[in-house]
Amino acid sequence: MKNIFTLPRSPKPWNTRRKPQHRSPFFFLSIFLFSIILFFIAYTHIPKSLLSLSSTPNALIPKFPPCRTAKILTPHQRFLFYAPHSGFSNQLQEFKNAILMAGILNRTLIVPPILDHHAVALGSCPKFRVSSPTEIRMSVWNHTIELLQSGRYVSIADVVDISSLVLSSLVQVIDFRVFASSWCGVDTNLFCLNELNAYTSLFDSLKQCGYALSGLTSNVDKCLYAIDDDCRTTVWTYQNGSEDGVLDFFQPDEQLKMKKKISYVRRRRDVFKALGPGSEAQLATVLAFGSLFTAPYRGSELYLDISRATSDQRVQSLIKKIEFIPFAPEILTAGKKYALGTIKVPFLCAQLRLLDGQFKNRWKATFLGLKQKLDSLRQKGPQPIHMFVMTDLPEGNWTGTYLGDLAKDKDSFKLYFLREEDDLVKQTAKKLATAGNSLMYGSFSKKVHEVTATKKHCPQRFSDVLLFIEETVCSCASLGFVGTAGSTIAESVELMRKFDACLRGI
Repeated sequence: MKNIFTLPRSPKPWNTRRKPQHRSPFFFLSIFLFSIILFFIAYTHIPKSLLSLSSTPNALIPKFPPCRTAKILTPHQRFLFYAPHSGFSNQLQEFKNAILMAGILNRTLIVPPILDHHAVALGSCPKFRVSSPTEIRMSVWNHTIELLQSGRYVSIADVVDISSLVLSSLVQVIDFRVFASSWCGVDTNLFCLNELNAYTSLFDSLKQCGYALSGLTSNVDKCLYAIDDDCRTTVWTYQNGSEDGVLDFFQPDEQLKMKKKISYVRRRRDVFKALGPGSEAQLATVLAFGSLFTAPYRGSELYLDISRATSDQRVQSLIKKIEFIPFAPEILTAGKKYALGTIKVPFLCAQLRLLDGQFKNRWKATFLGLKQKLDSLRQKGPQPIHMFVMTDLPEGNWTGTYLGDLAKDKDSFKLYFLREEDDLVKQTAKKLATAGNSLMYGSFSKKVHEVTATKKHCPQRFSDVLLFIEETVCSCASLGFVGTAGSTIAESVELMRKFDACLRGI
C-alpha cells in the first residue's frame, strides 16, 4: 500500500559564503586555537543539554549543596531519582523498574511527571549509541521545568494507581514537586509561568538544582551519588545466583567495535552489593540513576535483569505487584462506561500504529493482521461486526486505506473511535485534576498542603487521557484485540486484558 505521508525534501540553503578577506597567518592560527579550546570545554566537560539552558556561565555550577538547605531531608532519609523518557508506555515500564530498585535499596522513590511524547530520548542500547546518564537527567529536568511553567505537569501517579503498593509498605514514594520544594528551596506555589518569570533568582535556583541532581558535581558531602553506569556497560541483577561482575551474554560484536570504535564491556552487577549497605552510594541522601529502561535482546536484558529474588520475600512480592499497575479509577470508569454504555454489544478492538517511526513502513503487515481477524469473525458470527479503533492516522486520511474501506462497508462493519474533544475525555481529565492522586501518597504529608495550593493555582492539562481511555476500552473488547506488532501500546493493552482490567472499573 502506498504511503501517502512522504514528506518533500527540504530545499538546499542559499549560498551565503562571503568573499575571503586577507588576514595574517598569525590571525588564523589564533582563531583556530581559540576555537579548539572552546570546543573541548563545551563538548567534553558540559553536556549539550546544559548549554541550551542558561546563558549565565556562573549558573553551570550549583552555589550550594542542596542537602544542607533542604527542610525535609534528614541524615536518615534516602531517596531514589531517575530519568524517564520516550513515550508513555516506556515511561510506565521505567516507573515499574524504579519502584523495584527503590524497594531493593530501601529508598523513597521520587515520583516523576509524565513527559511529553519523545521530549527526551535515550537512543539505541543495542547499537551502543545512547545519551549519557548525566545528559539524560539534565534533559528530564529541563523538560520538567517546562511542564511546571506551562501548567502541564501531571505526575505518573495521577494516572496509574499505586495505592496498593504504598499501603502495603512495599515502597515509599514522594511526589517530585514536594521533593523539589525542599531540595531546591523554591516555593512550589511559584512554579507557574507568570510568577517564575517575575522571580528570576528562583528560576536560576531551579536550574542550579537540576545541575546538581544531574550529577555534574557528583557526590557532594554525601548528598548525591550520580550513577554513570548505563546499558552499554552494565546489567543490574539481584540474587540471580551468578557471580557478581561476570560478563553479560550480549556484547558489541567485532564489526560494531571496528565501525564505531567501541570499547565497552557489559558486566552483570548485583544492584544491592554495588549500591546498598556498605557502599559509597548508600551514604548519599539521593541516588540518581539515568534511564531505567530495559528490554530483552539477544538472550539478555539491556539494563535490568531482575525477575526473581530467591531469598527476599518482600522483593518477591514487589516483583509480582508491579507486573501490572492499573490506571487510576477515573480512567477505568471512563473506559468501561464507553464500552458498556456506548458500544453496548460484543466488539473487537484494533490498535493501529501507522505514522510513528518504524511503524509508518509496516502498513501492509498491520492491516493484514486485522483483515485476517475480521474474516474469521465474519465466518463465525452475525454482522455487522462492531469494532473500536485506536489509531494515530487521522480520520480525514482514511480514504484509500483498509480503514477507509471498512468505514464505507456499513453493512458488514460498525466502527467506533474516540476524539480528544469528546466530552468523556474532557470530563475524565477534569476528574483526574480534581482528584490529585499523586499528592495522597508518601510519608511527607506536612508538605502536601503546599503543593495542593499549586494544583489549584496552576491548572493541569492532561494531554494523554485519550490514550489511557482507549487502552481501557480495548481491555473490555470481548471479541478480541488486534494490535500493531512491536508497539508498546499493544503490549500494554495485552497486559490489561491478561489482568482483567475492565473488571476494575467502577
